[in-house]
Amino acid sequence: MGGRKSAISAGNRTANQLPQPVQTHHPVVLDTRLYPHRGETKVSKTGVFMDPAAPEMFTLKMLEGSWSGLSNPHSVLLSASTAKALFGDKNPMSERVKINTDVYVHVTGVYEDLPHNSRFHRIQFFAPFVLWETMNEWIKQRAINDWSNHFLTMYAQINPASSFKAVSQQIKDASLNKIRNLEGYKDLAAQKPQILLHPMSQWHLYGEFEDGVANTGPVRFVWLVGMIGGFVLLLACINFMNLSTARSEKRAKEVGVRKTLGSVRKQLISQFFSESFLVTILAFLVAILLASLALPLFNEIADKQMQMLWTNGWFWLGSLLFIFLTGILAGSYPALYLSSFNPVKVLKGTFRAGRLAAIPRQVLVVIQFSISATLIICTMIVYNQIQFGKSRPVGYNRDGLITMEMKSKDYQGKYDLLRTELKNTGVVEEMSQSMGKVTQVYSGNNGFTWKGKDPNIDDSFGTLAVTSDHGKTVGWQFIAGRDFSRELAGDSSGMVINESAARYMGLENPVGETVSWKWWRSGEVKQYIILGVIKDMVMESPYEPIEPTLFYLKGFNGSVNWINIKIKPTASASVALPKIETVFKQLIPSAPFDYQFVDEEYARKFAAEERIGKLATLFATLAILISCLGLFGLASFTAEQRTKEIGVRKVLGASVKDVWLLLSKDFVRLVFIALCISAPIAYYCMYRWLENYEYRTTISLWIFAVASGGAILVTLLTVSYQAIKAALMNPVQSLRNE
Repeated sequence: MGGRKSAISAGNRTANQLPQPVQTHHPVVLDTRLYPHRGETKVSKTGVFMDPAAPEMFTLKMLEGSWSGLSNPHSVLLSASTAKALFGDKNPMSERVKINTDVYVHVTGVYEDLPHNSRFHRIQFFAPFVLWETMNEWIKQRAINDWSNHFLTMYAQINPASSFKAVSQQIKDASLNKIRNLEGYKDLAAQKPQILLHPMSQWHLYGEFEDGVANTGPVRFVWLVGMIGGFVLLLACINFMNLSTARSEKRAKEVGVRKTLGSVRKQLISQFFSESFLVTILAFLVAILLASLALPLFNEIADKQMQMLWTNGWFWLGSLLFIFLTGILAGSYPALYLSSFNPVKVLKGTFRAGRLAAIPRQVLVVIQFSISATLIICTMIVYNQIQFGKSRPVGYNRDGLITMEMKSKDYQGKYDLLRTELKNTGVVEEMSQSMGKVTQVYSGNNGFTWKGKDPNIDDSFGTLAVTSDHGKTVGWQFIAGRDFSRELAGDSSGMVINESAARYMGLENPVGETVSWKWWRSGEVKQYIILGVIKDMVMESPYEPIEPTLFYLKGFNGSVNWINIKIKPTASASVALPKIETVFKQLIPSAPFDYQFVDEEYARKFAAEERIGKLATLFATLAILISCLGLFGLASFTAEQRTKEIGVRKVLGASVKDVWLLLSKDFVRLVFIALCISAPIAYYCMYRWLENYEYRTTISLWIFAVASGGAILVTLLTVSYQAIKAALMNPVQSLRNE
């Protein structure tokens, strides 16, 4: 359809960064449970509540119904897989479905599942936004007209004749103009918030902003992988050049005869390029086969679902261009070099390539191993960074800790009963509830004041509402003060803060100090007493500084949405989980028992870096393999060229060791030069890469030492086979013709 699509990024933007939200509520994208009107089928799916125009804006491919299916407030559009899961082969149209045991809706359409490369590929149903308003009264009362709340994502489709830049310029001050004179928004207005358009075409690859412009993001990984692939191809081309020119003397007479019979240099160049293109085409066919076989493994490593584009014309056009460029690159030097031979000298037998002829080959070997060594060093540094992040103290105990979202209102009022029954199973050590996951700072707020506060300091903190047993459940590590207590009613006005919050406030002895919190919606102020200070918990990225975070008991300014359960160390998960599930099914049968192990959730924080590490390891291995193949070929050719010299040396008393050193030292010298080139390049590249992380490892000298030693060892192993083989040859055979 016409028009271009975009997300509106709205918030309190400073000059160079995206804002921390003032308050975060339940997101519009919800993980919910759907129930058909009849039967016991229950499925837990992620859905999104949007305006009726959304299906047409996102051009859903409707299998049943139409884009106007959300015009009824009590309607729902299901993905084909969700409809199949709920109703089997039965036509789902007009069937009733219950969302989260709360609201009945009618199925008004079924759409084709969205592809994996779509931002919405996990979305399994669309429901009207007005329905979500009905299910959550606080939205109508406070959130919709609250200009400091950023829990909604807005999508816009601009006129095809307009540009994103022009429209963004027109709307960027809409929020500021609205709140400039509103009571209660002076602090927000002083931050000069802007509304910006972020084009759909940039959602996936460009997600990091600078001065209001999306200038980078995952696209850097695309360039990284592309560049590494280009270098690996260059290594293969170097091998072809090296081995072609190394055998120049073998083909010298052929060139001389052809020139004598009338062949001009242009024809010889064409011949050698033809050979290069033939090899490239055959290599491409083999590569297509290998890529098809390796694609499932690559998808697993990269967490993608890519497929071979057999029917895509652009793919084949790009492949032809790729073959052409590779053939030119690989064949240019051999074609120009071999076609330049003087036929008179060649046929007289006076032609010799000479020592200088080996210089281009030596340069190419240095380039090969420079690339390979750079990849090896970079791979080791990436691995070191991952291990550095994993070894960071997390400030709590993840062992045996599971978490689950409360997806039904039937949880309300049952916390104490649920906790008691779970502890009675004998496998649960403690249970708590919290506003967000243990591995996430779910909410941010401002409006805090304390003794000695600098009036110019930003008073935004991460905030998390919890129950009094949360510290015992997750294993808070106190450095001062105490935990919340169920027996002390006064703890409802208590607060536990992390080390970063204590440092940020500048409080030397924070326990017992008072913190005032002015609620931005109502203007109500509540006084909190700091009960304790805990070690920093890694709740967001393990490579970023810990956010100053305040923990308080649920009630004021916060609800709880997650359950956290600590399994006893003496109980195995296989025994404990069925008992825990039985309790949930008895007390809250309408809710799904969808749990997550916190240690697995925490491990996902390293997923991007681990994928980079695995891909880098794969490419580095491939690069060193290709380089060694070329080195093996050159060593073989060198040994063949120097057969008679080796025979003479053996007759004169040279040992196998002497011959091995003779043939190996030149290659080791080239690899050493390559290491001297690759080390500063790798250091610079990885230094820049590590700058993306606040919490990062150092680049140690031992990494370069290990990489250098490994490269030299691989070189010796590669060359030694041909060197020892030549050294063991009977000198009588090599000198027979002399």
